[in-house]
Amino acid sequence: MPRPRAFDERHVLEQARNQFWDTGYAGTRMDDIARATGLGKGSLYGAFGDKTKLFHRVFGDWCTTVVDVAEDRLAGGPDAEAFTRLSVYVHLMADNTAADTEHRGCFLAKGAAELAHCDPAVAGRSAETMAALLDLLRTEISAAQRHGDIDATADAERLAALLLAVVRGVEAVGKAGLTPQKVRDIADTALALLPRPDRPATPTSGPGSPAAAPDPPADR
Repeated sequence: MPRPRAFDERHVLEQARNQFWDTGYAGTRMDDIARATGLGKGSLYGAFGDKTKLFHRVFGDWCTTVVDVAEDRLAGGPDAEAFTRLSVYVHLMADNTAADTEHRGCFLAKGAAELAHCDPAVAGRSAETMAALLDLLRTEISAAQRHGDIDATADAERLAALLLAVVRGVEAVGKAGLTPQKVRDIADTALALLPRPDRPATPTSGPGSPAAAPDPPADR
């Protein structure tokens, strides 16, 4: 029988993830992870494999967490509450970014930016995660359309993609130095511009078509 591990696997993986988060994949050595976790390199190799396998493990676990958080907020329920669920989730993502005073950014975004172009496993896991988030958002938008909170004629797929770009994009602009209030304003504006049954979608501006300010979001 294999001997039980004499360490807390969850704690070790968390410390390994934090090391990758701080110094990136290329900038991290197994010596660094050994020092951060308190385990010898032999124990790390025996339990998790080489650096690439360990990164894939913590990256995959983090992607699962990202989807789990979204599912917790967008797990379905009464159609009457769908718009509220969308609002809570979008504001949660903005608040998380606003609270990131160290500008670490999202581990998913950081890992994908560094490795997706050269690591099929990271690219595939990133794409799966985005597809899962898109599906959750589309489901809630469709529910809000059925209840009459979002224009039923609008394209739910495109609106979901827009909100996905917002919740993932605020991380990038927040890390680049946009103020927490500006990040929260982005979330508010994105929700305010969702097409409601009583008004058209985002007004256009241009020659002969002056821009109009959107109505504030209704209390729900």
